[in-house]
Amino acid sequence: MPRLLPLLLKISLPLIVIDQITKWWVVLNMKQPYSIVAEYPYTRVSVPFNGKYWLDSSEVDLIPVIDGFFNISRVHNQGVAFGFGNGSAWAPVVFLIVPFIALTVVSILWKKGVFVGIAKWSAPLLVAGVIGNLIDRLTQGFFLKGYENESFWTRLSEGYVVDFLDFYIPVVNYRWPSFNVADSCICIAATLLFLSAFRAEEPNKEA
Repeated sequence: MPRLLPLLLKISLPLIVIDQITKWWVVLNMKQPYSIVAEYPYTRVSVPFNGKYWLDSSEVDLIPVIDGFFNISRVHNQGVAFGFGNGSAWAPVVFLIVPFIALTVVSILWKKGVFVGIAKWSAPLLVAGVIGNLIDRLTQGFFLKGYENESFWTRLSEGYVVDFLDFYIPVVNYRWPSFNVADSCICIAATLLFLSAFRAEEPNKEA
């Protein structure tokens, strides 16, 4: 069983750096979104779209990359995949604790030899994804405009994940929930874990 630390340094660390560079480019170059929909509690999101809170194009900078298919936008997400928990009072606290639990579980499972075959690559990808988004939750709330005079805990609780990769699928008229590099790492890791479940069992040499 290979050691986890070398994989973290070779795979996780570069991906975390790329994740943070891309997110900070978005934060520093695109305006902070605000909602004009008063009935939604999360003040920096607009109307919900296909089950997720989506920013209206009039409320956020939108950079078309492939017209009608792929855009760069700035989305604040306090929830998780597909915006689950976004705008709730419990999300900032729960999703600040969960990453630490996830990292602990990955470490334990690695020592138990769960990550074998192609699944061994999922561990550093999971770590990169979890840490990348955890950094956002710990820091982004302190750079929000309008919160400069709030308390430390208020600004910490306002932490959010920066999503910016925005895809629209015209064939089915569906806008895929926006995501980032860290999210991609987690999805790829999950796919590798899923595929590893179908690997052929190694022959029992003792038998």
